[in-house]
Amino acid sequence: MGTPPFGVMLVNLGTPEKPEPAAVRAYLQEFLWDRRVVDVPRWIWWPVLHGIILRFRPSRVAKAYASVWQPDGSPLMVHSKAQRQALQEALTAEYGTDIPVALAMTYGKPSMEQAGQELRAAGAENILLLPLYPQNSSSTTAAVIDRYAKALKPCPHIPATRWINGYHVHPQYIAALAASVQEYWQSFGRGDRLLMSFHGVPERYERKGDPYPRQCRETAAALAQALGLKDDQWLCAFQSRFGREEWVKPYTDFTLKEWGSAGLERVDVISPAFAADCLETLEELDVENRHVFTEAGGHEYHYIPCLNARPDHIALLSTLVRSNAAGWY
Repeated sequence: MGTPPFGVMLVNLGTPEKPEPAAVRAYLQEFLWDRRVVDVPRWIWWPVLHGIILRFRPSRVAKAYASVWQPDGSPLMVHSKAQRQALQEALTAEYGTDIPVALAMTYGKPSMEQAGQELRAAGAENILLLPLYPQNSSSTTAAVIDRYAKALKPCPHIPATRWINGYHVHPQYIAALAASVQEYWQSFGRGDRLLMSFHGVPERYERKGDPYPRQCRETAAALAQALGLKDDQWLCAFQSRFGREEWVKPYTDFTLKEWGSAGLERVDVISPAFAADCLETLEELDVENRHVFTEAGGHEYHYIPCLNARPDHIALLSTLVRSNAAGWY
């Protein structure tokens, strides 16, 4: 069908190749050494990472991965592959010609080098980077750009490149989130409150100008409005804090403990920052934080899955590609 007008590199964070300590250690070493993720001076961070974290954490994390691992791999990889396939089919149908979509991870495999080679082999001279991060953060979206630039260093032929910085209040994104919540409520009933839990970042990131916490709050407010929720029926909170410094608040686990202690009958939880279900949603949010809520006295805890490869999510991604690839077709 000829040379494609452009190719899409769909990017997510990454995942260990196996739910085993050695694979988890290799993944964490690459992930946690990125200055975008941990900006502590290297001379301080190196002994902490190699002397403590990589010695003790991989075994515990591997057990967590094993508890959610699927026959075809980690949940993140399984959902990401489904998203890639669905998006490529949607774009090819829309444009009437093959639009190659390659999957890449910022850390681990498939690497950006592999994805770039795949797109180049398909004949793509123009590349659109689509990081699967609705909210723009220096530790996620910016890390994608850094990694892509690193992948281009040995290339004698640099492709024209554009990237998408986020879509935290895009109407189709909010509509897809709202539809997922409403469909869940129709099937399983509705809780007393909806907790919108986002991955956290240190407070100083926000003080330095990282837009991520603000955009998370704007996403939560837009979703609450789309669902017609009153102020006392929802809350935006942040999970997955690490280390001793203060992170953006309120904390998800603290909030659930307070609600459980107050005798809240049922809470529904969704994690809008994640485009695909992964360890942080399926194990930390659906298992660990469920225990926090129920052990504190709460009763029913319902986790609402990520958008994954829902048709309305793929339609959103297709819209983002179309609007950002204008002029290439």
